[in-house]
Amino acid sequence: MKTMNWSIIIGALLVLIGLSLIMKVVFNIDFPVVRIVIALFFIYLGIKLFIGKDFNIFPKNATDNAVFFGQRTITTVHDGMEYNIIFSRGIVDLRNFDPGSDEEIHIKLNTVFGSSDVIFNDSIPVSIKSTAAFAGTRLPDGSAASFGSFEYKPDRKPRIYIESATVFGQTIFRKKL
Repeated sequence: MKTMNWSIIIGALLVLIGLSLIMKVVFNIDFPVVRIVIALFFIYLGIKLFIGKDFNIFPKNATDNAVFFGQRTITTVHDGMEYNIIFSRGIVDLRNFDPGSDEEIHIKLNTVFGSSDVIFNDSIPVSIKSTAAFAGTRLPDGSAASFGSFEYKPDRKPRIYIESATVFGQTIFRKKL
């Protein structure tokens, strides 16, 4: 899978360089493809350093835990999973989490150049550890931040643990009764 993804990236790069050469020769338009690719590479490295070593543009099961260039509602989450919303709008609906069981879940949510809404029941205690960089994050208690790291802890023992990282985007956590 990774070989195929790198093939697509290198192929697209070669096509862009070819188109840039044609635009330069035929239309006398200078399009700095190499500079743009280098800039995108540095942006990717910055995001990877901010979010951590687990960040991957092409996750292994992208259909289950990632939203790319679209909009989707994620209704089923699994313990220990990482969910990525990149250049998209995603809704993570945790209202179906069973309040009767003693089960706890730990999830990680990354939002990059996108918007995320996390909806959960008011009856289920949720602990949120959020990091934002050039982003907007609003916690259930109404507090908001655009840069830095902060936490939201309920009065009782949490059953859902969410670790959130938002870069150039917006993440909103909402309680629903």
